[in-house]
Amino acid sequence: MDISIVIPLYNEEESLPELSAWIERVMKDKGFSYEVLFVNDGSTDKSWTVIENLQKQSPAVHGIKFRRNYGKSAALFCGFERAEGDVVITMDADLQDSPDEIPELYRMITEEGYDLVSGWKQKRYDPLSKTLPTKLFNATARRVSGIHNLHDFNCGLKAYRKEVVKNIEVYGEMHRYIPYLAKSAGFNRIGEKVVHHQARKYGKTKFGLNRFVNGYLDLISLWFISTFGIKPMHFFGFLGSLMFVIGFVSVIIVGANKLYSMYHGMSYRLVTESPYFYLALTAMIIGTQLFVAGFLGELISRNSTERNRYQIEKAI
Repeated sequence: MDISIVIPLYNEEESLPELSAWIERVMKDKGFSYEVLFVNDGSTDKSWTVIENLQKQSPAVHGIKFRRNYGKSAALFCGFERAEGDVVITMDADLQDSPDEIPELYRMITEEGYDLVSGWKQKRYDPLSKTLPTKLFNATARRVSGIHNLHDFNCGLKAYRKEVVKNIEVYGEMHRYIPYLAKSAGFNRIGEKVVHHQARKYGKTKFGLNRFVNGYLDLISLWFISTFGIKPMHFFGFLGSLMFVIGFVSVIIVGANKLYSMYHGMSYRLVTESPYFYLALTAMIIGTQLFVAGFLGELISRNSTERNRYQIEKAI
């Protein structure tokens, strides 16, 4: 099979028939063998009934129905598990992503050798309250991830080699950082294509401003896990040792200052009367706790089934 199209959705009953017909037209014009996987993320409208009717009309249409709303990452994860096409396309169900972009995305994967191609909605039909935070978010994501050629991490329209989606785990709200997940798994050939962005035709957006706050928290988590997930002692042990040394040296300085004053007959205070003593003691305690946290992290990591899971591209 050439293409699997994974479409997560939540309450998009109006747009599904039009989107399905548009995809079918494009696929038949280009002669692709394909499947469409609609992942119904706990919709409360008639989305699932529409998907069932579409499946009766076309054997290429398939559906997955969640009992409740789990989020876009969960929908993509289940869609990736079911996908069988050599190239996997993801897109939103609200008709803001154009299926006409699919053939070129497919070509970039199969002919230009990309592992992943992300869409870039260079001209957006969104309010300023959404576009400005998006630009700031993407700038931060580029810097943290090191993927400097992507302008729109959160674009739902993406194309992947099959091997990519089978070797990454999308969870929580990490769908925003699939390029970063792919890079961490060793898929470094990541490209970008300017895609057409259309104004929403039906319903209203399902995402609020809180996604930007959650997005930054997820980015920090992903950076930490990808950098120190297998070696937590390198992070906590270093910080703990640094804090302990600073506190220990500070205690010595406080004690030495008192001894110097006593030896030269100068007035002095008790060590316990100095606020620096308690600051130094606190630094030593925090340093010890961080070191122990790193040690415990190493014990947990050593017993993790994922510890020696590496991305092996070929074996002969």
